[in-house]
Amino acid sequence: MSNLRILVATKRVVDYAVKIRVNAAGSAVETANVKHSMNPFDEIGTEQAIQIKEALVKAKTGTAEVIVVSCGPAKSQETLRTALAMGADRAIHVESDEELQPLAVAKLLKAIVEKEKPDMVILGKQAIDDDSNQTGQMLAGLLNWPQATFASKVELGDKLMTVTREVDGGVETVKAPLPAILTTDLRLNVPRYASLPNIMKAKKKPLAKFTVADLGVDIKPRLQTLKIAEPPKRQGGKLVESVDDLVDKLKNEAKVL
Repeated sequence: MSNLRILVATKRVVDYAVKIRVNAAGSAVETANVKHSMNPFDEIGTEQAIQIKEALVKAKTGTAEVIVVSCGPAKSQETLRTALAMGADRAIHVESDEELQPLAVAKLLKAIVEKEKPDMVILGKQAIDDDSNQTGQMLAGLLNWPQATFASKVELGDKLMTVTREVDGGVETVKAPLPAILTTDLRLNVPRYASLPNIMKAKKKPLAKFTVADLGVDIKPRLQTLKIAEPPKRQGGKLVESVDDLVDKLKNEAKVL
């Protein structure tokens, strides 16, 4: 293994600890004055790229450059700085205030891949705001690259990656030649916390900026959201006097018998 270039896609989302609320119009999740952070699965992807880089340096078998990219509004740069503080080398921001659906993001990432020519692109398996689980697969299709999704373990060889991935029946192991797409699952690693010195250093690391027009990509939405509503509030339980009462309520009220 010689020199690797790894591109990691990240997304700025509402923080996982925030209680989600639907806006007054019922058209979207309320994002104003709400804490945002890096999508947790993308954080895992960033950590994996940095671990690959550190392993190559430790084994003296090569080096790696970790490039993080984010598509979204200007505040997405905060997410990129977080990734840089974790250990990424440089960042790319594709600025857009428009709604970016998975296909649009995949097209933007394809344009960045064509500029940067990475050996591997790592994405979180899904973003916790829309749970689409589509961008990585779409990007692989657009690039005609092999893909390994839901990775829980990754091993790199000579221009080859071996990936243990989680499936419904357990796990399976696949091999894919590089360049390839990798999407990360929850159990792949535990992301590190950025130290204060690294947070300060991240402010000086290079961050390139592009617009959608610069990349010549059509980001027109293909889907229309008609309405967003919160789930109905759960009703309180009831105490019953006997088994007969329980059976009666299950049959006549809950209608599960």
